[in-house]
Amino acid sequence: MFLREITNRYIWEKFLESVEEKTFLQSWYWGEFQKRMGNEIWRVGIYRNKEELIAISLVIKIKAKRGTFLFLPHGPVVFKKEDLEAVLGFLVKELKIIAQDQKCSFIRVSPICERNAKNIKIFEQVGFREAPIHMHPEVTWELDISPSEEELLAQMRKTTRYLIRQGLKNQEIQIYQSHKLEDIDIFYNIHQEVVKRQKFIPFSLDYLKKEFEIFSQDNQISIFLGKYRNEILASAIIVYWQGIGFYHHGATSLKYPKVPISYLLQWEAIREAKKRGCGLYNFWGIAPDGSSKKHPWWGLTLFKKGFGGYKKEYVKTQDLVLNPRYWFNWIIEKIRKKKRGL
Repeated sequence: MFLREITNRYIWEKFLESVEEKTFLQSWYWGEFQKRMGNEIWRVGIYRNKEELIAISLVIKIKAKRGTFLFLPHGPVVFKKEDLEAVLGFLVKELKIIAQDQKCSFIRVSPICERNAKNIKIFEQVGFREAPIHMHPEVTWELDISPSEEELLAQMRKTTRYLIRQGLKNQEIQIYQSHKLEDIDIFYNIHQEVVKRQKFIPFSLDYLKKEFEIFSQDNQISIFLGKYRNEILASAIIVYWQGIGFYHHGATSLKYPKVPISYLLQWEAIREAKKRGCGLYNFWGIAPDGSSKKHPWWGLTLFKKGFGGYKKEYVKTQDLVLNPRYWFNWIIEKIRKKKRGL
């Protein structure tokens, strides 16, 4: 095997078009966004020979007060599942060299492979251990949106379908789509209400605006805004990439809890995905099975599942310890996870 840094966007995106299991966290623009945020990145390709590209991965250097590490978001992306073990073993050897040069205390991977005994064992054999926290969704909810709108409505939970139709009848509710950077401020303000309710550390306004600017270059992102009685009460940021719509950020005010504005907004985002030719809608993260009503994502999970679809579970976030400084990070992240009730 050979490792080569990929600098050509076409080669990168073309490879991703050929694989089924992927998210925009490995897209070319996510790498550009990371650079805009001040992070150093590597786009690496693993070749079986000089020409056959069999896997890729975006690698991000994360510098935090608790330590510096290399991070692979929803990677590596492997063309054939049977190559995962060989690719991972080879990739780790190469990343250790980069990590040592960059003074990193560990390598963290949020895998994009199915959670099963075989894949878990592959990571264990390479030397990984389960991370104290997740970085990106490990359990997601997805919906095949290739059927007609009527078929999609028919397969929803009865309550969800009813609320969408009630929303469509309510002339005081308006849902509109925006591509204006300044409307990120509206989303952010509503999102602050969610932060206060659920007590978590949010993405900064700068983070959201830079993400929007990067993905706007090819019209791959939209802001949806839900208005009731001339007041915006709900918003969502949707990424449309390679035939998939991703519900990446969402926020809803509880000022009028009986008004189904969030249901209608989500339905309009799905309809837009269909218009763009997407065959899949990814609702992003949900709570793990067996979570109690006290879990911060319990209500959101119930909301997402109401639209119909199926669950995807990935191997949990994995850490490869490189030096003792890792354990300082481990303690801090364990405490944060407990505080959030995750």
